[in-house]
Amino acid sequence: MLILLAGLLIFVLIHLMPVFGMSLRASLLARLGKQPYRGLFSFVSIGALVLVYLGWTSTEPTALYYPPLWAFHVTPIFVLFGFILFFASRAPSNIRRLIRHPQLTGVLLWAIGHLLANGEQRSVLLFGTFLVWTVLAIIGSNRRDGDWIKPPKQAFVKDIVTVFIGVALYTGFVFIHEWLIGVNPMPYAM
Repeated sequence: MLILLAGLLIFVLIHLMPVFGMSLRASLLARLGKQPYRGLFSFVSIGALVLVYLGWTSTEPTALYYPPLWAFHVTPIFVLFGFILFFASRAPSNIRRLIRHPQLTGVLLWAIGHLLANGEQRSVLLFGTFLVWTVLAIIGSNRRDGDWIKPPKQAFVKDIVTVFIGVALYTGFVFIHEWLIGVNPMPYAM
């Protein structure tokens, strides 16, 4: 459990730095330069995610609550929309005109979906932490960035391509989820 906690703490702290620690970020950028800063940020992020993965998989599940059966049917929908929004954050689509922070909103939906279907301690810690982080990051980003200036309108075909890629990535991940995480993501469908 300590490895999971350490990974989550590192991940959340470095990802809140661009929102709440702007002076520290600016100082690091000035000292390191843009590319080395990005490299260090990526390295620490990947290291934190590895700790989260190792911590979660090595922690014995202890039930805190028992999810209702309907949650197993709703969770894939939340996660599917999460995948689409996560991808849409970097794609030129009209989704970015509808949702100010599609990537964070995608992670939020992913976390909510998983909290609905997972009631053991390690999952509640993992997904609850990501839920809190995304809410804080959205609030902090809105405060930092001021009024939302929507990106330019895009051709509808770009929306279709964005959704298609999000669905394809989601489908691919469903097939490797049990192998990678050790949990069948759709126990009542397969």
